[in-house]
Formats: sequence, C-alpha cells, structure tokens
Amino acid sequence: MTADDTAPDWLQTGYDSIWMPYTQMQTAPLPQAAVATRGSRITLADGRELIDGVASWWAACHGYNHPHIVDAIQGQAAKIPHVMLAGLANEPAFTLAARLPRLLDLPGYRAFFSESGSVAVEVALKIAAQYWHNKGETGRKKFLSFRGGYHGDTFATMALCDPVDGFHAAFQGVVPGQLIADLPRDDASAAALDALLAAEAGTIAAVVVEPIVQGAGGMKLHAPDVLSRLRHLCDTHGVLLVFDEIFSGLGRLGTMLAGQLADVKPDILTLSKTLTGGTLPLSATLASDAVFQAFQSDKLEHCLMHGPTFTGNALACAAANASLDLFQDEGRLAQVQALEQLLAPALAPCRDIPGVKDVRGQGAIGVVELDIGGFEELTWMRGRFIEEGVFIRPFSDIVYLTPAYNIPADDLARLCDAIIKVVADWSAQFEKK
Repeated sequence: MTADDTAPDWLQTGYDSIWMPYTQMQTAPLPQAAVATRGSRITLADGRELIDGVASWWAACHGYNHPHIVDAIQGQAAKIPHVMLAGLANEPAFTLAARLPRLLDLPGYRAFFSESGSVAVEVALKIAAQYWHNKGETGRKKFLSFRGGYHGDTFATMALCDPVDGFHAAFQGVVPGQLIADLPRDDASAAALDALLAAEAGTIAAVVVEPIVQGAGGMKLHAPDVLSRLRHLCDTHGVLLVFDEIFSGLGRLGTMLAGQLADVKPDILTLSKTLTGGTLPLSATLASDAVFQAFQSDKLEHCLMHGPTFTGNALACAAANASLDLFQDEGRLAQVQALEQLLAPALAPCRDIPGVKDVRGQGAIGVVELDIGGFEELTWMRGRFIEEGVFIRPFSDIVYLTPAYNIPADDLARLCDAIIKVVADWSAQFEKK
C-alpha cells in the first residue's frame, strides 16, 4: 500500500482490515475515496470530481442516483425490504418475473433470482444438469464453453473461463475441468465444434457462451452468425444452449439482448449488472418453458434444488422494476445506438499511436487494444487517468469505455480525449514502436 497523508481516516484505517478485489494490496496505491455520486460523476473525499467511464463495472447504465430508482428503493424499504421466497411472495419479485419475458421477447420463460452474475451462471449450470437428470440422462455432467470467455469467479464458473488467458490459472486442477473450444467463427471452426459435440453430446449438459462480446476476456467481438451456428449445432446434437448476457444484455449493444442481433433464443439466459441499474445486487436466470417442464413432477426431488437466502429480494427487485421503466420511458436503446455513432470516430485517432494494436467497439462499448508490457504499465495508466479527471480502469491489454447509456455528450468527449492523451503519453513513456 502506498501511504497518502490526505486520505480520510476511515480509508487509512479500513484498508488495514478490508480485502480488495483483484488487487495486489502490498504494492497497490490506496483506492480513491468516493463520497458522492451523481449522473456520470464520482466525487472524491478531497473534492475532485471524476467522470466515470466504466459505469461501476458496467452496471450503472442509467448513471448514478437516478431519482426514479432511488424513489423505488426508498419506497420499498419502508414496506418490505425482504421476505424469504419459500412459502411467501413479494410483489416486486413477482412483477419482475412477469415483466422480463415480455420485455425480452422470451414468451413462456421462467425467472429464478439470485444475487450476482456468477451465481446466475451457477444456477444455469444446475438447471441444465438437473434438466437431463430429471429426464433420465444422468451421464450429462459436462459443459462446453469458449476460449476468450469469462463467466464468473465461483468454482463452477471458473471452470468455464479461458484456461490460458483467464484470471484463474492458480486454480487449475482445483476446479473441475470442462470442455473449451474455439468459437465457430467460420466453416473450419464450426466443423471442429460439430465434431466435438458429436463425440461428447451424450456427456454434455449445455454449451455456454457470451453472445456477441466476450467482456472480461478482453472485449472480444464476434459476428451474430456465430450464435446462429451455435443454435443449429446444439439443436442438431440435442444439447442445451446458455447465453451469458450478464455483460451484453439489457441494452449494452443497443438491443435488450445481444442474442436479438442474431434472432436467436437460448434455452437458458443469465442477466445481472444493469438489471438494477447498478444499485443493488440482483441477477436472473431465465429458462424456456421446455426446460421448466422437465422439473414438473409429483416427485419433490425433481424440483430445482437451489434457494439462496436472498432470492427474489424485494428491495433489489423494486430497483430492477424501476430500471426497466427507464428503458421504456427514457429511450435507452436509442441512446446506446447514438453512443455507438459517437464512440467510433472519437477513439479513431488512437489508431495512429505507436503501440496501439486495434480500436473497436459496438453499442456502448469502446475499446483500444494495446501492446502492453505488463502490470506496471497498467498501474501507470490508471494513475494518469485519475490525473485527467476520469475514472477509466484498463485491464489485460485494453483501455475501454462502457459508460452510462445516458452520459452527457460533453462527458463522453472528455473520456475519449483522456484516452487519446493518456495512450499517447503511455506510448512515449514506455517507448512503443
């Protein structure tokens, strides 16, 4: 930890007791002390104001402190913050469960609520495995996912992540191994996946993919026809298809679901992050009626064997209902489509900077891929962005923007200008060619 004499007492004291995520705490500087948020701005304890370019890990899609969501949370907290969803029901959870399939054009799908994206994927895996078990096919215990993918930090989801370039190399041999393949981007890779599914179909419960964009794996894009190929292959070999839309879903690509860009529906879908507008922990796992029917029986053991304490939390579901209101009432998808038109030309000057490998994006995502030399360079860049008055947190080999969908044009321009300036400074500082 790097000491900071200007930091508030709670930060210095608390840092000695907290365990920070994805942080080497022996060498990292103190985190910035946030004391207030509003719109796309974060106010620090020392009075500085940062423009947030990553929307709090991609979740604060309506900006911070949107009054409609704040009012919904406060109103629900005064009535029922939470009751267990076993033997009891609460209106926000049941309303949300009915709204999601309608809004997402997934008629007949059922929603199971949990608290985080990783758990939503875990629930999807459990549904897929138990689906086949209930149907008498008890040998289907494997899952297939794709290189470049990321699906969470829990043990089962770590096994789906890229085993080489992912975050979880330390757990190789600890987590159960799963099947990892190349995305079917062309005829050759589709044929290879076809052969793998033909050989393993009797052992595979589901194929899991991040549709259109692999988020934490490096913001890697693929064409919509990849999803069409996956749907065809899964149908051909009798395997369930899971779309992990925790990053790409609910507007990030300009449609409510990324799968809609290919007109493909999965058997199981996961959502989180933007579900509550980044205010409270909530995720949803939605399954088609065909999947749900495999759990309908006079045998108790055929019911879904999962039930987190806070499933269907009334407070979080009230926030999610308010967030969905904003998609409909404030034209969020049109705003994302407008952002896409602004981001591409604004980041284009980065292409001429030595050390830049690629500039890409889609929807409310802008990415600058770098020939990065290591974590020292990432740390340097993170500090420089703070100096420029923005909160942008590069990882791996990318600098990226995933702003609030309704970010003001002036704030977006400042974010893009900061990226151009800091990337140019990085190129000179570390002598890129």
